[in-house]
Amino acid sequence: MQRDANVLTPSQLNTLARDLLEGSFPSVVVEGEIGNLARPSSGHLYFTLKDARAQVRCALFKPKSQWLNFIPREGLKVLARGRLTLYEARGDYQLVLDGMEDAGEGALRRAYEELKARLQAEGLFDAARKRALPAFPRRIAVLTSPSGAVIRDIASVLRRRFPLLDVELLPVPVQGEGAAARIRSMLLRADASGRFDAIVLARGGGSLEDLWAFNDEALARAIADCMTPVVSAIGHETDFSLSDFAADLRAPTPSAAAELLAPDAAGLSARLAALQRQLQAQQANALRQGMQRADRALLRLQAQRPQARLEAFARRATQARQRLHNAMQRRLERQHAVLRHADATLRAQHPQRRLERLRQRLAELRPRPRALLSRQLQALQLQLQSLQHRPRALLVQRLQHDAVHLRGLARSLHAISPLATVARGYSILQREDGQVVRSIDEVAAGDRLRARLHDGELAVRVETAIPSR
Repeated sequence: MQRDANVLTPSQLNTLARDLLEGSFPSVVVEGEIGNLARPSSGHLYFTLKDARAQVRCALFKPKSQWLNFIPREGLKVLARGRLTLYEARGDYQLVLDGMEDAGEGALRRAYEELKARLQAEGLFDAARKRALPAFPRRIAVLTSPSGAVIRDIASVLRRRFPLLDVELLPVPVQGEGAAARIRSMLLRADASGRFDAIVLARGGGSLEDLWAFNDEALARAIADCMTPVVSAIGHETDFSLSDFAADLRAPTPSAAAELLAPDAAGLSARLAALQRQLQAQQANALRQGMQRADRALLRLQAQRPQARLEAFARRATQARQRLHNAMQRRLERQHAVLRHADATLRAQHPQRRLERLRQRLAELRPRPRALLSRQLQALQLQLQSLQHRPRALLVQRLQHDAVHLRGLARSLHAISPLATVARGYSILQREDGQVVRSIDEVAAGDRLRARLHDGELAVRVETAIPSR
């Protein structure tokens, strides 16, 4: 039989088929259940993906299998991403996978990516919104589970780096139903309290589903709105959540968050020691320079007959002291004069002195109203007698004018009366026998007095006497 040029060998056929498959399906995503799972010592994974009617062979080689965040097992539904190829040695086509994830986690991953893209478009993750961490925080809050190893790791790092830093655990659930709402509530309370210099959200590693509480939209917005700087330390270094992007700083692990927040006490001590040595060196240098200047000044004094210069300096110092003494003496005299004038002014304006002058004036004016009224009445009687034959209208007019004059006199008397002074806020102190108290020397502690006011009297008792300064 003559060989046809179009006849292919199995190797050629399989090579052509492989090139066709790889060119037609450079990248595909297949969803199915894992079956016939094999884990040889090489570290590769071999299995089949199947559904109710068919199956396809798959290979996930060791470098890629190490990046899985779950453990493949029989019957697990997964999303496999890879390229379709053909294994030429056996003529079997298979999927060589680049990655694989739990199918349930895949739905979460898509929801996570969609929400992340939407919040990023709003600018919620912009660097301009981030707040700087304090260089030397005094108190930080850690929102995490009280039963996990996270808080112990953080406390251990803080004790090692900076024992003076106060850390306060605010317990919250870190996964499960309602965890996101409780984390958000505790975060808002910690921020509103104003007690903390920084807040740490911390959790250990886990699957995307385990970390889902930290992908809550309301929690991400609350983190972005906090006035207190927030550090997110969720999961391992390869785990990312929306809290990481919304926080002011993302730490790869909870221990790393403590390292970033706490100053290094050993480094600070070393820097302080270096500064102290630098200061001592500067002081020693300044002292050497001062001694050199003193030596040079001594040489100049010795060369310039220092005794005469010292005598001139002494005379100038004596004259300066005398001028200073005279100036201080004149200033003291002026101040004493000012004080004496102020004391005389205060004594002259003291209410007690004014009250005494008013009493004296009242005593002088007391006999005058009666004599004045007597003279006014006599004058009126004479006028009445002279007006008996005048018209009645003139008599009435004259009486009205006299009445106005009498009211004016009454107002003048009231203005100088002690009662008018009392009505302006002063009071008159009297003993029980009616004697007016004019000085604190006239009373003693325990004496009972009467304070007369414009609308009545008060019964008072002396507690202590305080002289005027």
